[in-house]
Amino acid sequence: MSEFVIVNSNDPVPGDGPLPQEFVLKAHPATDVWAKPPNTFSFNAPIIYQIVPLQSFKRARVAFNAQWTEQYDQGGLIIVLNNADGSHKWVKTGIEMTHGKPHLSTVSKDRWADWSLLPVPSGGQAATVELVREADGSLWIYLVEGVQKSPIREVTWVFSEENVQETWVGVYAARPSKEGGELEVNFGHLVIDLE
Repeated sequence: MSEFVIVNSNDPVPGDGPLPQEFVLKAHPATDVWAKPPNTFSFNAPIIYQIVPLQSFKRARVAFNAQWTEQYDQGGLIIVLNNADGSHKWVKTGIEMTHGKPHLSTVSKDRWADWSLLPVPSGGQAATVELVREADGSLWIYLVEGVQKSPIREVTWVFSEENVQETWVGVYAARPSKEGGELEVNFGHLVIDLE
């Protein structure tokens, strides 16, 4: 598997060699991964990722927490499909601050992004999420609590994409607000499994 890479950040990849079990990813204000009609395209949030063969992806899991304070503060797992024409399709899942409290958030972007929210069961600042390629070829997103996995969402199109030049799997952090300074998201026990 390839080494980890960081984009949209001047910070180095945490650790010296392999990614440490626990690490922090910092997002400056006015950063996001988002696309909304008619002409909003944002792809400037810091992402730590590995390049993986799309058809070999099996699962990714990470635990994370932060002091989510500003509207749309977010962090979690992300899979990015970089197409030959330079466009991106992606799925991100984690926690996002909205309506005054943290929510479990999943966004998938084919042509444009969509967005779904659920309450964080603990009501707190932390979660563990997992992306899994299931036997039927769909990408499923799960909330992991101990040994229990609760389904959050199914995304059907990811593994049927053609013209994908490079696939990134990793973690991201974003602070779309221009207020509040840097957002620090604490990550732990990132797992990326391939077939």
